[in-house]
Amino acid sequence: MAKAPGSKHSGKSFIIILVILAIVAGAGFHIWSTRDEEKTDDATIEAHIIPIAPKVGGYVVELAVKDNQHVKKGDVILKIDPRDYKVAVSQAQADLAAAEARLVAGKHNHANTSVSAPSNLASAQSQVALAQSEWANATKTMKRLQSLDDTARSRQSLDDAVAAERAAHSRYDDAMAKLKTANTAPDTIAASEAEVTQLAAAVDRAKATLENAQNNLNDTIVYAPEDGRVTRRTVEQGAYLQPGQQLMALVSDDFWVVANYKETQLSEMKPGQPVDIKIDAFHGKTYRGKVDSIQYGTGSRFSMFPAENATGNFVKIVQRVPVKIVFVDKPGAELSIGPGMSVEPIVHVQ
Repeated sequence: MAKAPGSKHSGKSFIIILVILAIVAGAGFHIWSTRDEEKTDDATIEAHIIPIAPKVGGYVVELAVKDNQHVKKGDVILKIDPRDYKVAVSQAQADLAAAEARLVAGKHNHANTSVSAPSNLASAQSQVALAQSEWANATKTMKRLQSLDDTARSRQSLDDAVAAERAAHSRYDDAMAKLKTANTAPDTIAASEAEVTQLAAAVDRAKATLENAQNNLNDTIVYAPEDGRVTRRTVEQGAYLQPGQQLMALVSDDFWVVANYKETQLSEMKPGQPVDIKIDAFHGKTYRGKVDSIQYGTGSRFSMFPAENATGNFVKIVQRVPVKIVFVDKPGAELSIGPGMSVEPIVHVQ
């Protein structure tokens, strides 16, 4: 039995309609299933990159790490020749011991001065009083003999009285001079106290010098400040290092994602929302994460040369805003995850 002329064309039309319906259904399902998702391919891995540099100079006597080696916090990275720094510590220790000895002697001297100076003042005052009394008695005796006529006293007795008065006067003058010196007792005590303060300051200075020398000695060993991987190593064993010279970088194990989303994608996005993270280098693997924070400002606004829009030829461009995403399921240490690697995050905004 022959087929109707239009049956062949009707079958093809039916298939085309089915294909179109399938495409529309697929597109509709995709739109429906991704209606609460915001994704971007403008995203990279970021991490703390710590420059490693010595605090002191010297020759490298031991290099304990290789390129791209993983280290733990506190692991030895390299050692600098410590001999000069050990000598500095020994010298500082000797200087401190000498300063402490001078301080002890100064304290003893101050203690003695605090007792002897007031004592000397009291003694000088007593000597002045005694000398003044003796001088007064000698003056009276001399004047009494001078008032007598030659028949009532001898010439020798008068000469002796005059000599005694002069001697008593001399002793009084000497006692007054000693009293004048003794009156400086408060100043003497203050001077000895100031000397003790100065010696104590010298001890503190010597302690600081010793501490600095000890710190320099300790700094001849460079330790890893964080867990991470050694990268960009430029130092070799035997090289002479300068303080602050960058030797390598340490990429921390603490890494995250910075995704630059269009500003039109941020209306429903907020911290804490779940994120699926796909790393380009590891196909087929998806890691769970969450939105940590959204930058207050677009990426271009914080660039070295921000856009200047106050011109007559302004063109509106959709800006991108950096969003920080942290891993909930962090990739294992066996994977080489590093800053700058491309990722594709999908934020579930509902």
